[in-house]
Amino acid sequence: MTAIANRHEFVLLFDVVNGNPNGDPDAGNMPRIDPETGHGLVTDVCIKRKIRNHVALAKEGAEGFKIYIQEKAVLNRTHEQAYIAHDLKFEAKKLPKKVEDALKVTGWMCANFYDIRTFGAVMTTDINCGQVRGPVQLAFAKSVEPIVPQEISITRMAVTNEKDLEKERTMGRKHIVPYGLYVAHGFVSAPLAEKTGFSEADLDLLWDALVNMFEHDRSAARGLMSSRKLFVFKHQNKLGNAPAHKLFDLVQVKRRDDSTGPARSFKDYAVTLGQPPAGVELLEML
Repeated sequence: MTAIANRHEFVLLFDVVNGNPNGDPDAGNMPRIDPETGHGLVTDVCIKRKIRNHVALAKEGAEGFKIYIQEKAVLNRTHEQAYIAHDLKFEAKKLPKKVEDALKVTGWMCANFYDIRTFGAVMTTDINCGQVRGPVQLAFAKSVEPIVPQEISITRMAVTNEKDLEKERTMGRKHIVPYGLYVAHGFVSAPLAEKTGFSEADLDLLWDALVNMFEHDRSAARGLMSSRKLFVFKHQNKLGNAPAHKLFDLVQVKRRDDSTGPARSFKDYAVTLGQPPAGVELLEML
């Protein structure tokens, strides 16, 4: 398939109700937060995980749409498949000596794994398949307003062992954000897409994942999470027609004039769009 020919940027708005969108293991799994401003954070890795999970569900392991980074994956076994496919022998920690052979194994990984040709990967393990710089990158998502994490007490009715039957109920804790609206920014590079083979079909799948990635990612810990808006800036050429930061500034999210007190729903906010410059098309995907 032909690689995409246009540069893109995108802005994703998503929210959480009574849940923890991205726990911080260094802070007892509390919602990630900017300590200086109080704004909530969601890492790029967290969003990429949800995209991967959606693609895995949507494509069900179809050829060309396998997922490289997944739970309990043994990467060396995966890399070995690329060498077997081209009847090559690997040398520990080294790429094949011939450039064309090195390109073959790296290209095989791109062709077979959606997340490699999308996000890139460092595959320099014992069985070396090289490094790939992916065309799609995301920044940390940040909440529009400061969040106020809450710690909730929960009880456990069951016990693990018979000897604990007479004990009182076990108490536990969980962290939630009553409400938070987050904004994530992303980038799609056409020149890098040419190197990995990231196609228009792959791009459409990315938009579909961003819109629907929370629909099959439900859990008690994450509460109610929803993608609310997805704005895509499509440039006329592969190098782009305007700086990304100026395009991102066209999407303004502010509290509604009639909204008072703490925000508790998406209806508390108004989203306004500016006029994109010449050579850039603004698409509202959600």
